[in-house]
Amino acid sequence: MTIDVNEQEDGSTIIAIKDEMVIYNVLEQKNLLYPHIKPEHELQIDLSDVSEIDSAGIQLLIFLKNEATRQQTELSFINHSQAVVEVVEIFNLSSFFNDPVVLSADWDNS
Repeated sequence: MTIDVNEQEDGSTIIAIKDEMVIYNVLEQKNLLYPHIKPEHELQIDLSDVSEIDSAGIQLLIFLKNEATRQQTELSFINHSQAVVEVVEIFNLSSFFNDPVVLSADWDNS
């Protein structure tokens, strides 16, 4: 599983997930992402390279959002891939995550 962690000069962290978020790797992803949820910290998770996401992946995003709230971490998901947007819409979770979503003109509309 590939993630890129970039610590910013302002103390925030941007993590890019570069893999599928599916049942086969979601536990490993949780173990890599969870330590970055810290009190009074800003964390952005870039989802632009998530090519596939299933219900286990959505559960991980929900878990991370809930833990971030509990630990007073400012967490946002950014650059949602088409796969992520489609599944978030299917589960009607846009208002739960409350992140701005930019729709790409390059996405497949089929």
